[in-house]
Amino acid sequence: QSLVSSSKWLQRYGLKRNKLSLSQILSQVGFQHRRDYVTTLGKPVASRYADGLFPQYKRAQDGSVYNLTAKKELILHFVDCLIGAIELYQQRMEWLTSESRQIFGVIQEQCIVIVLDFGTAAPTEFDLCRDALSMVLVEQVVQISRFNLIRAAQDLMKWQQKCTPVSEYTVKSAVTWLWKLDHMTAVSHASSAEALLEAMGDEAVSS
Repeated sequence: QSLVSSSKWLQRYGLKRNKLSLSQILSQVGFQHRRDYVTTLGKPVASRYADGLFPQYKRAQDGSVYNLTAKKELILHFVDCLIGAIELYQQRMEWLTSESRQIFGVIQEQCIVIVLDFGTAAPTEFDLCRDALSMVLVEQVVQISRFNLIRAAQDLMKWQQKCTPVSEYTVKSAVTWLWKLDHMTAVSHASSAEALLEAMGDEAVSS
């Protein structure tokens, strides 16, 4: 979830500028085989002079045909560019599916509240949850503007009363608070809803 938008990411890595979409590549390696309406025949007719003269490519999306005129060197250039683009996508996917992003996705919002609902987690699972939450705080929350933590419980627990500016100190403080929480079983489903309502009550919160 919550990726940098595709168009911005493509622009950042120059994929749009390098004209690597299928339409852009086709426009550089050939020209479209034209169809036009012939009044005397009363129907659209495709030009035939290029038949057999050029290799042709038919686009599945709209059925348009392109006559390919590029030399081998230009085709190989695009092959290299596409391989480079694929490698960038692979690096991006590896990054998106690593560490805290694998569990939480990528946090884009600048002011967030993390609601902690440990349910009926056993002590070992409780520690695993805290490990994961510590990871997201240190890796991702540290890069945004403001945050807070709220624990769903019979007596709702908040790290801070309102979202707090992010700094190295506040992130460390939140991690410390997280590891001082006692293990307890869930009280009721209502406690989760109350924690969410409390989180949404802070007008500055965007997620």
